[in-house]
Amino acid sequence: MHIISFITQKGGAGKSTLSFSTAVAAVEAGERVAILDLDSQGAATAWARTRGRTDLFVDAVENRDLDTRLAELSASGYTVCILDAPGDENDSESAILASDLCIIPSRPNAFDLRAGVSTWRQAKAAGITAVFLLNQCPPARQNARIQEGVKSLEAAGVLLSPMISARVDFQDAARVGVGVTELHASGQAAREVRELWASIVSIVRQEQPPVEIAEELLEAA
Repeated sequence: MHIISFITQKGGAGKSTLSFSTAVAAVEAGERVAILDLDSQGAATAWARTRGRTDLFVDAVENRDLDTRLAELSASGYTVCILDAPGDENDSESAILASDLCIIPSRPNAFDLRAGVSTWRQAKAAGITAVFLLNQCPPARQNARIQEGVKSLEAAGVLLSPMISARVDFQDAARVGVGVTELHASGQAAREVRELWASIVSIVRQEQPPVEIAEELLEAA
């Protein structure tokens, strides 16, 4: 079972919304998927109640019970588990240690990118692959300074593609308990999430090997 966490200490980065839609895309790709909600805000479990379907398993879990629940899911035949991790750095260690891949969502501004560096360092220290995902990107390209930061992350091998645009489909899908690939299957948001899932698969299956990078490249972002 592959374990993927969406994790960041920066509020408003879209961690939970990405978890929902990525999980649905994985189900559509033939995976048996669970979401474990580690965040005290309970966004994933609220989404699941609205969804009212049984095609993927969603449940809240405490940090102390995480390893046991993951073992149960693996033994039950789940192939993917997505962790909607807590926002507090002190509470996120269990999610990081359990993950095959940590995805750090960040809005495309220097402040948010720098805020994610502590999460990246925490994962790196634990020997866990971590990548940034730019989320809520405006339709127009960012200013020159942000583009430079993006190029630094791309060159470093820690920026997951594609960048996810700011589209109302994400909010609308979350509100009615679906993923963006279900809401508008042929829409741009759906296309981006399918591409995102393909990128995740390429890393966890080691088709795209992890890249060791220098921390100063992240600091330059």
